[in-house]
Amino acid sequence: MHSLVALDIAPGQMFANYLDQIWDEGDALLPLDQRLPAAAKQQLLKQFGASWLISDNREKVKLDNGFAVEPNDALVIATSGSTGGPKGVVHTHESIIASVIAGGDRLGCSSIDHWLSCLPLAHVGGLSVLLRARHYKSELSFADNVDQLSIDAAIKRGADLTSLVPTVLRKLNIDSFRSVLVGGSALLGDMPANAITTYGLTETMGGVAYNGRTLDGAEIQVNNLGEIMVRGAMLFRAYRDGSNPKSESGWFATGDLGEITDGVLAVHGRKDDLINTGGYKVWPRLVENSINQITDITECVVKGLPDETWGQAVCAWIVLQNHNQSLSLNDVRQHVKRTLPDYCAPKQIFIVDQIPRSALGKVRLSDLLNLKD
Repeated sequence: MHSLVALDIAPGQMFANYLDQIWDEGDALLPLDQRLPAAAKQQLLKQFGASWLISDNREKVKLDNGFAVEPNDALVIATSGSTGGPKGVVHTHESIIASVIAGGDRLGCSSIDHWLSCLPLAHVGGLSVLLRARHYKSELSFADNVDQLSIDAAIKRGADLTSLVPTVLRKLNIDSFRSVLVGGSALLGDMPANAITTYGLTETMGGVAYNGRTLDGAEIQVNNLGEIMVRGAMLFRAYRDGSNPKSESGWFATGDLGEITDGVLAVHGRKDDLINTGGYKVWPRLVENSINQITDITECVVKGLPDETWGQAVCAWIVLQNHNQSLSLNDVRQHVKRTLPDYCAPKQIFIVDQIPRSALGKVRLSDLLNLKD
């Protein structure tokens, strides 16, 4: 019987060594996010049925209520849970290899590469860096912090590939990398020339499209409701609770809406993000892009809030470069109406110190909504 083994270990060579050991023994890995509080880690261990826990002290502890994994299962990894509780996504060795090769072929990966790992290993964006380096026998460096000092030090050691989230790109000079994979949240403005925007989910083991172009081995289509559908060998086997939402023909409905034009995928956002205000449909990302053009605004998030008159009201949470300055609702509305239809202009704005985000840059919706009070 094969077990699920949780690693509560900081990113580094010890994590990589334990991953090899777990797979050599036929077990599956559950990586725990180091940033989670102890109670949240315990909840994931229970929910996903881990049988063993290994922590930084190298002690392997038997857990109660664990249950077996299927013989070919390699990984149980949590979704971001940005709008609800996380799901345990089960990947096999085959789905992982398919993902690694699809991305590696597009990037031209080889053993002479040097990857910098600076994202959490408990999410596919970070873990995929380790897995690519492992598969191609590339050099791999780890950084505890995503800052310019760490970036420059890694580049000095020869690092030429990495993966980052969009929210840090404004603060960093990444010009010396050959390629930088960027995903995990909505993109913020223009990307550097060497940045590759990725589209994918935990269920696809990361990116299945780079710069809008589908990777070899993956299939992407948009159904008649505008929802993005994905099929390919990199798709997950099932969720840890045993449910499998894939269709009989192997298609997975992503929950994202988008369109394909001349072979290039454009992602509009999650189905649940679409704001219906007075019968008009508003994509938050378009409004965010408009508001972010206002001088001295460093960040903005747009969501719909319930409204008796409009059904939903367009609302914006805004971070100002200078926290002492002021910004009026009228100024924001007038700016938006110069570039978008008037129904896209927000009905309310909330000036906040920062946007609450996960380690991968995704907005933590429940925390964001608390900031309007």
